[in-house]
Parts: sequence; C-alpha cells; structure tokens
Amino acid sequence: MAAIPPVCDFGWQAIDAVLPCVDGKSHSIFSHAGPNGLVVAFICNHCPYVKAVISRIVRDANDLKPEGIGFVAINSNDADAYPDDSFDNMKLFARTNGFTFPYLHDERQTVARAYGAVCTPDFFGLNSELTLQYRGRLDAARRDAGPPGLRRDLFEAMRQIARTGDGPLDQIASIGCSIKWKDAA
Repeated sequence: MAAIPPVCDFGWQAIDAVLPCVDGKSHSIFSHAGPNGLVVAFICNHCPYVKAVISRIVRDANDLKPEGIGFVAINSNDADAYPDDSFDNMKLFARTNGFTFPYLHDERQTVARAYGAVCTPDFFGLNSELTLQYRGRLDAARRDAGPPGLRRDLFEAMRQIARTGDGPLDQIASIGCSIKWKDAA
C-alpha cells in the first residue's frame, strides 16, 4: 500500500545510531555526514517504488559527494514477514545496484520510528548541523523513467542546503510502499 510522509519539519534535530552495514561492520549514521550535510534514505529491497528509482538514488548519492553531502540508506522493514528484505538480500541488493554508500539494517526499527519514517523511499535531507531541511521526493518521475532533463528534486534541494544551510520552502512529498512494521509484542 502506498504511503506519503508528512511535510518537512524544518530544524528537527536528527538522531544518530550505530547499525550493522552490508559491509560487515557497524556504522554510525552521522559518521557519513559530509561537511555540508547528509541524506538519510529509508529504502528496502522489495518495494517497487525503490526498485524503479534505485539507479537514480545511486546517481544522486554519487553526484552529491562533490557538494559535501554524505549519504546513507537504511532498511527498517520486518524481514521475518518480508524475506526479500533480509540482511543477506540487502547485501545482494547493494552489490547488484552498485551502492557507493552504506546500507544499514535497522532490525529493531528504532531508527525508523525515531525519524518518523513512513515509506520506502523516504528521504531526510540534513544540513551541516544535522537538522532537517528536506523531506521530499527524489524527482517527479516517481516509478517511471522520466524524460531527459527531469528536475532532480532531492539533488537540487541538497545542493541548496550545501550552499545556504536551508532547504527549499516548497517541497513535494515522496511516495512509496509503507514501512513494514513488526507487530507490537
């Protein structure tokens, strides 16, 4: 079922966490921030929205590096109920799609809850002080390829944040599959 996150809560202070990564190590989210900010992207392996845009996510993560913006992806889905989102499948997904950024596993779903993540993909664009400045879509194409020259909303917002510290006032929410929450026990 498709879900849409709320609008940007400008200035919300992001939280750090140490999570296992597909590279076999544990990583602090904040350790991957660049001097001008960080994108924290909640994604997963099985969501058709993510699968449709993953090459553009990887492209934008790579293109943001020279802007001083770091990038991390986090999978918080319940892998027991959705085996395609298992840690082993995360490793395969990252390798197959040429990830150049950490892909972290939030098995207990505490980070997704702390961020208020709603869907996959759900992008949190943070400035150099790690406060929220962007909570919007990757681009207008969503699940389609999109025409040449399509505006890259996340990329352009993060370039603005890198230069000014502030995100754009007008943002269009991302849309994707709802995060697959574990049943409360």
